[in-house]
Amino acid sequence: MNDFLRATLKANQDIATALSRRHDKDWYEKKEIGAGGDISSGLDLFAESIFFNHLHIFGSIESEESGVMNNGEATIIIDPIDGSDNALSGMPYFGTSVARLASNGILSDAMVCNLSSNEYFFVVAGEKPQHGKLFDDVVETLVVRNSSKVGIFERAYAYPRIVQALNDNSIKFRSPGAVALSLAYAHWVDFVLFSGPIRIYDVVAGLALCEGLEVIIKDDYVIVSKDKDIVAKLELIMNDIQIKEK
Repeated sequence: MNDFLRATLKANQDIATALSRRHDKDWYEKKEIGAGGDISSGLDLFAESIFFNHLHIFGSIESEESGVMNNGEATIIIDPIDGSDNALSGMPYFGTSVARLASNGILSDAMVCNLSSNEYFFVVAGEKPQHGKLFDDVVETLVVRNSSKVGIFERAYAYPRIVQALNDNSIKFRSPGAVALSLAYAHWVDFVLFSGPIRIYDVVAGLALCEGLEVIIKDDYVIVSKDKDIVAKLELIMNDIQIKEK
């Protein structure tokens, strides 16, 4: 693990420790609309400040909340709290997303953390993705699990026709509400499907962890799976729905 990833890990540890010790009333307050288009919460901005303190020396930070925060040769894309509505609702599926791009725009390294389970995933460009626990020194290579029973469809609530098509094809899924985190689990579930406008904050770190999997990226949807047949079936469903809606 390089210095940047170690600093990112330390930031995640600090956020996780704060969440385990207290719940500040300010975390639940709605703030202004952030750079990503969503209303920021106090928790989003709290986590953002921790990431800035740890990572600003490594490059220019571009956050979903505050946009570009400083100058630097590399660009660091962060979603300080991925799934903040879950976090503020007491639902244990939320985390953080960080990716560093070199000056030429090529990804250097990335980390996604599940703050509710203290599990994190990271990758250095050209190497295999790894995973571990926030307060444990042991890390392991992220490998495919063949025991999965369901996939993940993020933003399913907004696409009832896709939901119906998946049901008609007996495709089981869950919709937990944290895109980067769901992509980090793509090696372990049947598939990850995301539909809707694609923002860099949502996908850049998560997709970096999908090395070795089947990936389709379109203007308005992303499909990731370890199974080519599942990808082909989901792509047919998405294309069929798009044709019918025209």
